[in-house]
Amino acid sequence: MAEKLKIISLGGLDEIGKNLTVYEYGNDIIVVDVGMGFPDDDMYGVDVVIPDISYLIKNQDRIRAIFLTHGHEDHIGALPYVLRSINAPIYATRMTAGLVRLKLEEHHLVKKTRLITCEAGETIRAGKFSVEFIHVNHSIADAVAFAIKCPVGTVVHTGDFKIDPTPISGEMIDLARLGELGKEGVLALLADSTNVERQGFTNSERSVGQSFDALFRGCDKRIIVTTFASNVDRIQQVISVAAKYGRKVAITGRSMENAIKVSTELGYMKVPKGVLVELNHIKSLPKEKICIITTGSQGETMSALSRMAFNTHRQVEIQPGDRVIISASAIPGNENSVGNVINELYRKDAEVINERELPLHVSGHACQGELKILHGLVKPKFFIPVHGEQRHLKTHAKLAQQMGMAPNHILVSSIGKVMELTQNSAKITGTVPAGQVFVDGYGVGDVGAVVLRDRKHLAEDGMIVLVTSMTSDGLVVSGPDIITRGFVYVKESETLMEELRRLANGVLEEMAARCPGDFPALKTAIKDEIASFLYKKTHRSPMILPVIMEV
Repeated sequence: MAEKLKIISLGGLDEIGKNLTVYEYGNDIIVVDVGMGFPDDDMYGVDVVIPDISYLIKNQDRIRAIFLTHGHEDHIGALPYVLRSINAPIYATRMTAGLVRLKLEEHHLVKKTRLITCEAGETIRAGKFSVEFIHVNHSIADAVAFAIKCPVGTVVHTGDFKIDPTPISGEMIDLARLGELGKEGVLALLADSTNVERQGFTNSERSVGQSFDALFRGCDKRIIVTTFASNVDRIQQVISVAAKYGRKVAITGRSMENAIKVSTELGYMKVPKGVLVELNHIKSLPKEKICIITTGSQGETMSALSRMAFNTHRQVEIQPGDRVIISASAIPGNENSVGNVINELYRKDAEVINERELPLHVSGHACQGELKILHGLVKPKFFIPVHGEQRHLKTHAKLAQQMGMAPNHILVSSIGKVMELTQNSAKITGTVPAGQVFVDGYGVGDVGAVVLRDRKHLAEDGMIVLVTSMTSDGLVVSGPDIITRGFVYVKESETLMEELRRLANGVLEEMAARCPGDFPALKTAIKDEIASFLYKKTHRSPMILPVIMEV
């Protein structure tokens, strides 16, 4: 019986971000992208979210390579954590490899990792797979799609893409090669669904440059621009227009500094001589000669723009009259954070300009018109929408049907589901472990559902600790002392505290007489009585922690 091609998404389905796709044929496995996601509001204390890779760890001796489509965090961000458990060569284009190398240096993994740089047009063999790099347009340089070939057939995996006829750097997406693959025969297409709800076509990155020109021309104010650090073409346009109008450019924000360092070293960004200056030099310049490019377009608390707005930046403060240009749209879920920063900028009497006033941002993802062109060129036998929430995946499935594809040739999957493809069939046949792993500080995976539930409980209702010292035969030596955090302000609630002490004492005396020395039962009784009393009294349910010390 012929081998089947298995495709398993461990991230990137029913969610935006955390993209990781596994391709498996016979004894060979390749991985496409190893991305991270950002925590939801109820994931208290969690720094980042990465895919559950227990399936890959179990099969690590079969992993032949990791292939990366581009350098955004939702496609490379989990690499440092995954590489602790899996050792496989990584193939990426120059810009992506440069950004990955920075991550590996930060996590002291450079010497342990084989990072191989490739160019669009190259084909890499990995076991029974061959992977061809195909140039695409996106909001970061050097993005590629993959044509993944194995004995079952060819799969086109787009990664994030759009069709930009007038890119700032590089060439237009290689539609010719995608068309050639379509003529040769494509078994399956896995395509980006992020922007599938938008009709028409995504605007070219070049259109943003015209807005920058209008905002810089004749402006006598200090200009501060914030955008995504990875959008090298956007940053290039800001630097070019600043140079055109005689402004010096200073950079602030670690990720922005890293992106500019990598892109200039690799030749993706060209900075006119003498335009870039150190941030501490701008104080000696007149305001009409200054442009600051900063991180913080998503309102991140520790970002440079946020620190400027709230007066915690060591070198720059927002001044009345500053022109602040926000060249990004708020990622869903970040609207409140962005709004808080904008309100603070207004409070400082800055002039805030965003995409509502002028076209200052364009998406890096294909809209319906571009997706139809892709489907028409590739002409896959089977289609699997990826990179999107359920509504995106289902909408993309309908678009494929509009292009003439039979509904039974479309697989809308979920993370962990195993899709098996032969030359004539595609179906979901099983599941593997999949889900979210939380990274909190140096801990990876040690924060789970129980810990998050406790953090949520503490955040909503606070906690009460009751400390008592007792002898082994049940005699109370001291206490109970009551400590509260996040429940009530003790100095204004002394009556309530006294009632709690009396109630706890009553339970201690009753239980000591009934079962002396049974401390676990005693703790349970105190917890139950206090919880019941507090709910009746306050309609709150704080976390209650009885502590009994034997003396």
